[in-house]
Amino acid sequence: MKYGIYAPYWTHEWTSDYEYFIPKVKKLGFDVLEISCAAFVQKYTTEAAMLGLKHCAEDNGITLTSGYGPTKEQNICSTDPAIVERAMKFFQDLLPKLKLMDIHILCGGLYSYWPLDVSLPMDKQGDLDRAIKNMKILAKTAEDCGVVMGMEVLNRYEGYMINTCDECKAFIDAVDSPNVKIHLDTFHMNIEEDNMADAVRKAGKDLCHLHLGEQNRRVPGKGTIDWAALGQALRDINYQGAAVMEPFVMSGGTIGKEICVWRDLVPNATEEMLDRDAEGAVRFVRHVFGL
Repeated sequence: MKYGIYAPYWTHEWTSDYEYFIPKVKKLGFDVLEISCAAFVQKYTTEAAMLGLKHCAEDNGITLTSGYGPTKEQNICSTDPAIVERAMKFFQDLLPKLKLMDIHILCGGLYSYWPLDVSLPMDKQGDLDRAIKNMKILAKTAEDCGVVMGMEVLNRYEGYMINTCDECKAFIDAVDSPNVKIHLDTFHMNIEEDNMADAVRKAGKDLCHLHLGEQNRRVPGKGTIDWAALGQALRDINYQGAAVMEPFVMSGGTIGKEICVWRDLVPNATEEMLDRDAEGAVRFVRHVFGL
């Protein structure tokens, strides 16, 4: 199993200079850097820039994975045909970029939009039906590009369509593609699942990606989650994917607003302090998981 961390841990905006973070995470003891696909419409917009990032990762022995929360205008389950058309084009343009960069995981609430706006209508079954129909189409592009799309199971405050592993399993079974699988996140599971370890076992071979974070979104080892039980479940299913930390500990900026971080979980955090927490956390989970 490979261990990673999401680059926005260190930033207030989704897009940043990922070449800066690649050697950093390598030095801290990680195998993977996860990046936000927002970067492909803001910073890494040319083939040369994308290949430069790919080569930087290769030179440092780091694997890249990608995550994304589609906007309301990129919602494949919308009732508005124009929005669906725009969403499908976004993903059909994105997947070949990931192939170019040798990125094989795209994870997030890809079946809907994020963050959730509770003032908008919610037709859960109708939205699921539309998402399944359109995900079947996107799955073919993902298969051609060698990208596995992980359907992230989100808590009730951030999503309404897929809140549990059971719901995600039903969704991917309906899509029926080897490139559409389950993405679990300990922060969300802590809210929705009766037992996180059982949810991991239930996902089994369909678990393609795992996000790690405490119940308050700090790095593993700084909260109340039973990491030993989770590690045993991962060993039980012989999990071989990436376990990527997704901590959010700083208020402010777009990230603080969208993640709803209204206080600094690491007071007066410096980059060095964040580095030390990340380095300690990856040592901790490597030891506890034993994978």
